[in-house]
Amino acid sequence: MTARLDIIAEGYADDRVAGTVSLIRDADAIIVVDPGMVASRELILKPLADLGVSTGEVTDVIFSHHHPDHTLNAALFPNARFHDFQAIYRGDIWEDRPAEGFQVSGSTSLLETPGHTPQDISTLVQTEDGLVVLTHLWWQASGPLEDPFAEDAEVLRSSRARVLALEPSLIVPGHGPAFAPNADTPI
Repeated sequence: MTARLDIIAEGYADDRVAGTVSLIRDADAIIVVDPGMVASRELILKPLADLGVSTGEVTDVIFSHHHPDHTLNAALFPNARFHDFQAIYRGDIWEDRPAEGFQVSGSTSLLETPGHTPQDISTLVQTEDGLVVLTHLWWQASGPLEDPFAEDAEVLRSSRARVLALEPSLIVPGHGPAFAPNADTPI
């Protein structure tokens, strides 16, 4: 079983900031990853509509971490359960669980990858083209080599090495276009 992944808003970080927002469709699961800051909510809503997905159909939302550029538009998805590093949230229910290895759907799971923040998680998606990792360990293909927000550079490097050891076919970073990792990918 494999999932379909679509990037619905490609992020950037320079004089303005927007997070990369992604859509995963995996059997009955419709998952949005990092519905954060974008120049206009239409940059999330229109691509979803073009793909035939209404906000009420989204079953799950995953936050790579709790910075507003990755969470700001979560309320667009009223029927979703929300996932972070420590729990699942739905309505007024808070269900503690570790993210490590949590299976969100048949082809989508979570991996604890501290680095950008101590609470970062990455989303692993098995697609027909191979493993795709959605993560904020990289902002874009070139890094940055040293994340200015990382509290511990060694923890960041360790999590990057852990992700690269999975041999993903594609990495979807927090603020840039998806890239195929290679020998030049910063650790």
